[in-house]
Amino acid sequence: MSDVRELYQETILDHGSRPRNFRPLEGAARTAEGYNPLCGDRVTVYLRVVQEVIEDIAFQGTGCAISTASASMMTTNLKGKTVVEAEGVFERFHKMVTGATEGAQAPEELGSLRAFAGIRGFPSRVKCATLAWHTFRAALKGGHTSVSTE
Repeated sequence: MSDVRELYQETILDHGSRPRNFRPLEGAARTAEGYNPLCGDRVTVYLRVVQEVIEDIAFQGTGCAISTASASMMTTNLKGKTVVEAEGVFERFHKMVTGATEGAQAPEELGSLRAFAGIRGFPSRVKCATLAWHTFRAALKGGHTSVSTE
């Protein structure tokens, strides 16, 4: 039972039920669409980058609480960061949820994103947690692209 509690921590439930930055983003020059065919989660990430700084970031889509919370927390965390800083956060988050940092604690600098550390114990949910992140990375590369967790 403690594994389930760890997975659905209060922060994840809060962002899953009341997502932040859930809206289309006017003037977004970079967008990407993501799809998880295993569960049907879909997300569109919108970015406005000015002089290598993420001036604004938003998302829309449908998905489970983990997918929605991850997208919400990603947008609140990355807004205002440089592209280089955001790439670093992506790498640390991805390593944490995929278990690449097995045995190590979740990096302190991830702050509230550490709520997802328990996801690595639920392999079928890792794609839910990383969908928005991979979609963000695709949007960061520019234009309008699509990604899938297949």
